Amino acid sequence: MSTSNLKPLILHAHSVGPNPYKVAIILSFLNLPYTSKLWELGDAPNGVKGPKFLQINENGRVPALEDPNSGVVSWESGAIIHYLLRVYDKANQLGPRGKNPSSEPTEQDHVDFNKWEFFLVSSLGPMMGQAVWYRHLNPTKNEDALARYEAQAYRTFDVLEGQLGKSGGESVLPGGFSAVDAHCYPWVNRYTYAELKLDSYPKIQRWLEVIGKIPAVKEAYERVPKGEKV
Repeated sequence: MSTSNLKPLILHAHSVGPNPYKVAIILSFLNLPYTSKLWELGDAPNGVKGPKFLQINENGRVPALEDPNSGVVSWESGAIIHYLLRVYDKANQLGPRGKNPSSEPTEQDHVDFNKWEFFLVSSLGPMMGQAVWYRHLNPTKNEDALARYEAQAYRTFDVLEGQLGKSGGESVLPGGFSAVDAHCYPWVNRYTYAELKLDSYPKIQRWLEVIGKIPAVKEAYERVPKGEKV
């Protein structure tokens, strides 16, 4: 669809966490005009727990997305991405796809797309988040908790490594880059910050290299930190 006459969408983010980058990757890939606003953590007037942001997202978390073209306000990265795919990806560049370019996605294709999305939001992302928390942010050292979440993060890496074998490390779902890769990449890419190692995961290493070179991914990582500070 033509995007030349669209008003810029507003991505609410901060430059630290991975979830806003998922949305920015989708926005960039679909060539949608957008601006980003950077909020602070906490309950200050410019914080995500402050009254101004809570009017946008009562859960007090980023990302959130305002679309002035439709009046829709969305939050939770999965809900935002589903909205963008429904409204702006009419050519189905990033959604569930069939086994070849001319075939419609089957019910199994739709299920495969959803299950790897939800694997990220229910398993890989939370385990990585907790590993980072107990490595860097918990007020007191808790080696037992850190060991548990590191082990769980590696367990999810085991699962992802096996899935990536189906595409030779090119994409989570066979057939090329999709929104599932946009979901997963920002979290897995934090492995260095979490102080995890990928020595046993050559396909994940390959996948990070491939996805990291996609222009929309590079653009997202350049644009979000340069957003307007609230």
